[in-house]
Amino acid sequence: MNNRKRFLRLVFVCAFLLAAASLAWAQAPVSVHEEPLVLPTYEIGPPDREPMFYAGRDYQGAQGAIYPYGLFDNLLDTRSDKTYQAAFLENKYVKICVLPELGGRILSATDKTNNYDYVYRQTEIMPALIGMLGAWISGGVEWNIPHHHRATSYLPVDHRLIKNADGSSTIWIGEVELRHRMEWAVGITLYPDKSYMSVTTTLVNRTPLVHSFLDFTNTGVHANENYQVIFPPNTQYAVYHAKVQFAHWPLSHDTYMGVDYTRGVDLSWWKNHPTPVSFFAWNFDGDFFGGYDHGKEAGIICVQDHNVSPGAKFFEWGNGPEGKLWDKILDSQGDYLELMSGNLSDNQPDYSWIQPSEAKLATA
Repeated sequence: MNNRKRFLRLVFVCAFLLAAASLAWAQAPVSVHEEPLVLPTYEIGPPDREPMFYAGRDYQGAQGAIYPYGLFDNLLDTRSDKTYQAAFLENKYVKICVLPELGGRILSATDKTNNYDYVYRQTEIMPALIGMLGAWISGGVEWNIPHHHRATSYLPVDHRLIKNADGSSTIWIGEVELRHRMEWAVGITLYPDKSYMSVTTTLVNRTPLVHSFLDFTNTGVHANENYQVIFPPNTQYAVYHAKVQFAHWPLSHDTYMGVDYTRGVDLSWWKNHPTPVSFFAWNFDGDFFGGYDHGKEAGIICVQDHNVSPGAKFFEWGNGPEGKLWDKILDSQGDYLELMSGNLSDNQPDYSWIQPSEAKLATA
């Protein structure tokens, strides 16, 4: 009897300790910290010391002016380990890594419950000539303000780590953009006991001039033949850049940007596109969109107020020879697709306007 009582007492004590530990873990604040991260990196040469004002290149409505930045187009075939100072947010569900030295990009975001990387994770840094200033890498989450693939997407930006009173933590990244002298910042917040992160974007026009701008968040995701893009169920059409061509969504019998879908093709599947292509949700009003890997039974969703953030788009290189070539150029870890959320604009390059001393704010 005494042994039975001791056993029951031990069971009770263990149960109490487990319950207390679970409660403490559930209430634990979000961890935020910095630590060195070593990544194999292909080097780029220094920009020309002579200023370049215009490289003769237009990009999605932007003229492609270079000055006062340098042109980083000297890609070297030299690969070595480089140590970055990475910033991390972590709770019991997810772990997020941000690289302020590479434009403040989210390098990785991992669901710890199933080890699923819900944004595209590059294991090495290999730039290609895609950005406004040349060097650019794929994957992760890229902040495109005030242009798509903005000038400093491959350059260091300011950052700050904050522990909030409610137990959440925030990594702020941002800068004063030198060309237009506007200031932007993005706050990435993770909450205790939550598997989602909140992204707050601010843009301030510090000048006496009216400026135009785009603000599209570009989230790369791992794609394969089981990957499907999810637009709201009432989406009937998808549209190309500048709204120059439409296609029925999701089942298309159209010819779209030179690709023949007339046999009847479900456009929402990554595998059904042989060449590079972009689709914007037409009249997006469902307040969410995302993607889902039916093979891994995991995915990602973006929730946004369509009155403030009316842009929902995906881009892919396609599963044909051109897509495989770009996989090699960008040293991709398998196929990927880009999910883009647009603040204050539903298309690219449909720019919005910001008045002198005005501030814009959007949260997703």
